[in-house]
Amino acid sequence: MGLDIRIPLGLIFLLIGGLMSLYGLFTRSSAIYERSLGVNLNLGWGLVMFVFGLIMFVVGKRQKWHDDPVNPRPWEQESPAKRGH
Repeated sequence: MGLDIRIPLGLIFLLIGGLMSLYGLFTRSSAIYERSLGVNLNLGWGLVMFVFGLIMFVVGKRQKWHDDPVNPRPWEQESPAKRGH
């Protein structure tokens, strides 16, 4: 099967969420947060995006591992007794 959309989507959210979180972390005592009543939205939403991206990436990778036709899981291979030999 082709590329699972969850993998690149997860990577994009990981990257943007990580950058937003770092920016919010380094500017946490800045005056730019006075308009938002002192709430550091960059840090909060950056962490939310990072966690969402991590979940999407892990689920996409896990599904890709389950659907791998080249290296099937050994516990799902047919035994010779089931094939009738």
